[in-house]
Amino acid sequence: MNLVENIKEALRSVKSNLLRTILTGTIIAIGITALVGMLTAIDGIKAQIEDSFSGLGASNFDIRSKGFSGGSSVQDGKVQKSFPLVKFREFKAFQHEYNNTAPSTIFTTLSGAAEVKRGSKKTNPNVRVTAVDDLYFKIKALKIDKGRNFSATELQYGNNVCVIGQDVVETLFDKKEDILNQSITLFGNRYTIIGVLEKQGSVGGGPGADRAVFIPIENGARLDQRGTFRYTLTVSGSDPLRLDYEMGQATGLMRKVRQDRVGEEDSFEIAKSRSVGETLEEVAGYLRIGGFGIGFITLLGAAIGLMNIMMVSVTERTREIGIRKALGATPLRIRQQFLIEAIVICILGGILGVILGIGIGNVVANAIGPGGFLIPWTWIIVAFLICIFVGLASGYFPARKASRLDPIESLRYE
Repeated sequence: MNLVENIKEALRSVKSNLLRTILTGTIIAIGITALVGMLTAIDGIKAQIEDSFSGLGASNFDIRSKGFSGGSSVQDGKVQKSFPLVKFREFKAFQHEYNNTAPSTIFTTLSGAAEVKRGSKKTNPNVRVTAVDDLYFKIKALKIDKGRNFSATELQYGNNVCVIGQDVVETLFDKKEDILNQSITLFGNRYTIIGVLEKQGSVGGGPGADRAVFIPIENGARLDQRGTFRYTLTVSGSDPLRLDYEMGQATGLMRKVRQDRVGEEDSFEIAKSRSVGETLEEVAGYLRIGGFGIGFITLLGAAIGLMNIMMVSVTERTREIGIRKALGATPLRIRQQFLIEAIVICILGGILGVILGIGIGNVVANAIGPGGFLIPWTWIIVAFLICIFVGLASGYFPARKASRLDPIESLRYE
């Protein structure tokens, strides 16, 4: 009895016990549906969010002062060379020459714990104050809900104007109150509100732009009396595929601006910005682990059910096994027969589970937000590999029991 005959016999056995096969396959299908459905829904939702933020941060890179504080640092027991902070005028010189290649924005955080006042009302001392230019909101994908962006004149002269987030609005203003052209007090100075940002929400536990005040970069630079502010310049690259080339160009230009000598290391840092896609991928990774764990537990229960049914099948077919052994079937062929039966049942259940999982996953993803139809080929392959593994694991002990039956005792079994 060769392997091909074993496969044919396993298929005949599955067909002859059709109802039991359907019920057993359904158990497997439920587990695969849970696994593929959740993973498909996660990937579908992630794809929709990425499409909404298409390219955001994917081709951006930052230039900033080297080291945490611009001073010396210790690495491998050695004190590293210290470099002065990159000054605002140096970033302005870089931006002036690099504008023909790609747009960029200069910004600096003046305080992460500022208190904003308006009359008798004031915020908690947890408002972030950032000095920015007019391209900051576009490059960082922040939309202005009311009012406008900074004008060229306001940026040039560093006027006392500001754009504020929704949390600041809710703290200092009544719901029906007109916000634009009102004044707030910040660092002892009065600033006129010219714009209000859309509600951003919190990602990663931080307040984000909702609890922030943005002022013109020239205005912020005037407050840098000690020259200790740490400025950052973010370049919005044209294409992720050209990112390394554009970073190389930026490095050469920045070395020229900083007057770094040939052979010396860069006196600044340049690095790719963390994109929304990378953040989403990290979150989706945790969701996949959770979905895979739930699906695995469901499949574990299905595997135990399949093993129980296969044990019953061995008991029912004891005489058949005895006849096969009497006709010369080896224990290996007997084991193969029952293992193949278990794998066939799992694969049939897996096919049904994959179809249901893809359908349910896409329905869930599209219910949250309109999008296309996603076919997760990776999870389909994983699902079928799991089906084969479950079939082998569930069928091994019943197959082993069948292969070790004594042929004489089997023939006598009633």
